[in-house]
Amino acid sequence: MKTIALVLTAIVAVEHLYILWLEMFAWETRGPKVFKGSLKPELFKPTRTLAANQGLYNGFLAAGLIWSFLIPDENWAKNVALFFLVCVAIAGLYGGATASKRIIYVQALPAILAIAAWLL
Repeated sequence: MKTIALVLTAIVAVEHLYILWLEMFAWETRGPKVFKGSLKPELFKPTRTLAANQGLYNGFLAAGLIWSFLIPDENWAKNVALFFLVCVAIAGLYGGATASKRIIYVQALPAILAIAAWLL
């Protein structure tokens, strides 16, 4: 189960690196394609700074998950991974409740699966 937990944690970390890139560097180019129908095209330019700020936070989540892979003590690494996965899950559930239900499946569900794998 540990291998599954590690793989799922890595997937969540990579996903948040992608979100960092999308929101910080590709908001006006790739963003309209990813968020088609969720946000009017003319709103991407004026919301660039807000998106970049969100991207930075997603980068911190990814950094914490990546950090968990670098900790030699297994218990400490697991606890760090769980902390950041819970942060991702809460953010995903909040985003799903306030912005788009899709966020629950894209962001919260992978984190919840990783949490479950760590705890089993």
